Amino acid sequence: MKYRKLGKTNFEIADVGIGTWQLANDDEMWVGGDLEESLKSLYKYVELGGNFIDTAWVYGYFGENQENPTSEELIGKYLKESSKRDDLIIASKVAPKNWKWPALKSVPFEEVFPTDHVEKLVDESLTRLGIDSIDLMQFHVWQDDWADIDEWKKITEKLTKEGKVKYWGISVNDYQPSNCLKTLDTGLISTIQFIFNIFHQKPTEKLLPYAKENNIGLIARVPLDEGGLSGNVTLERVFEEGDFRRNYFAGERQKELVEHVNKLKELVEKYDEVDSMVELAVRYILSFDEVTAVIPGMREVRYVEQNTAFSDKGALSKELLEELKNHSWERNFYSGLDPWLEESNYVEA
Repeated sequence: MKYRKLGKTNFEIADVGIGTWQLANDDEMWVGGDLEESLKSLYKYVELGGNFIDTAWVYGYFGENQENPTSEELIGKYLKESSKRDDLIIASKVAPKNWKWPALKSVPFEEVFPTDHVEKLVDESLTRLGIDSIDLMQFHVWQDDWADIDEWKKITEKLTKEGKVKYWGISVNDYQPSNCLKTLDTGLISTIQFIFNIFHQKPTEKLLPYAKENNIGLIARVPLDEGGLSGNVTLERVFEEGDFRRNYFAGERQKELVEHVNKLKELVEKYDEVDSMVELAVRYILSFDEVTAVIPGMREVRYVEQNTAFSDKGALSKELLEELKNHSWERNFYSGLDPWLEESNYVEA
């Protein structure tokens, strides 16, 4: 496993972290999770050298079966059993109070991250995880118009001084990778988590150059396009009831996805340096030095073993990377699924 410096923090983290949205058996998002297997996956990840676990207050929250542990609670169980807390970097996220993703320009900051709400969720995350301090706490949505608002600056300073949070980051709105640059200019945010994959290459235009120049840690999420870039989504694939991918790949989207993936599969056949679509997708992100870590969701041991192995393989060849530029497929898959996303002030940054 290889490690990279997380921006201006004092952390060296594995360049393949573990995303944990899928760990909880959430019957309204990622259905079909096996909690025992999820716990085994955490053990295997750390056994193989992984040290960066990314979670969120909201992961596992929306399911009807509230007896199931949330992602944070499952991680807390692992930390208690394994006694590995000191070896790991734990990142979580504060959910917006209005429960709306993304944050729209028309919505006031105080409806999303009021002080009492931020403090409450940080305390609850600490309790669920069973730890005294969160290494990296991220705002789970953002709007760059909030850069000059004092409220978020004061609460982050307070919680940092109290030792509850060591560093702060932002998990930016989906497909808005530069909707954070003014906020980063404040110097108070250490990391950005953002969607980045072969289809969504827009972050290379503004965010990656900014991060390199200003020493910002970058955490790349959705590297497999919610499974689309795994190569396993066929025209016949039917997602279970409750699985959000029923909508994400609805209508013509699944057909379009298969067409794009088939072209990428030709590259896998052409280049001996990669053996699968998953390897192509993960190592594409590892090829950018500006990115600190990629966090594929891994709720099965076999996926942990597969994805962590790509760390040692490192970057793709310049020739292959150049070809992949032609496979950018910029689109907002969430548009059309929720009236919230149709508001005129939701504009890709």
